Amino acid sequence: MSISTGPIMIVEDIASVRELIQVQLKLRGYNVVGARDGQEALELIAKEKPAIVITDILMPRVDGFALAHKLRSNPQTAVIPIIFLSATYVSAEDERFALGLGAMRFLPKPVEADELFIAVADALTGQSQTVPPMPERQFYTGYRQRLENKLQQKAQQVTRNKQQLETVPADQRETYRRLVAEAQEQYDEIQRELTALIKVLQELE
Repeated sequence: MSISTGPIMIVEDIASVRELIQVQLKLRGYNVVGARDGQEALELIAKEKPAIVITDILMPRVDGFALAHKLRSNPQTAVIPIIFLSATYVSAEDERFALGLGAMRFLPKPVEADELFIAVADALTGQSQTVPPMPERQFYTGYRQRLENKLQQKAQQVTRNKQQLETVPADQRETYRRLVAEAQEQYDEIQRELTALIKVLQELE
């Protein structure tokens, strides 16, 4: 039996990236809907179950890892195929955690269009499969480790970019200022997610 014939959902907080993926899939004839983060995705899914969820990981409010866990923990959404796209979480440990959450594919950004089309086609032609949700404590413990590792990497990136900003020629400084601002914004978002997660873990104890 094939999976749902609902739309393909793109969950991505960067509008230009979300729109690009939507256009690429629409040109292939797919029905596509977009969500700005995991919270908006959950609200839309409550109204219409998508055939596939293609999601970024680092996002405000509800990120990709938390979204996947919520989908797998709900019997009504447990069979929806999940494809992760990420430019931030790209380590082998990140991929193992993502697949452990029940994702069918983990693709680094920028993703090649053909690779994404193949993943989508595989999901649409595959069999419905209920993936058991990761136990709560295992999820939150693994999630915390991913956040702590990424926070350390982002801190190093911010420091490195600031150092480079001091040494580059004047005509390149605006580019490096943008890199510093982007890395700092990602650092702050990961820190917010980690702070919220620690509170959840404390409540579980």
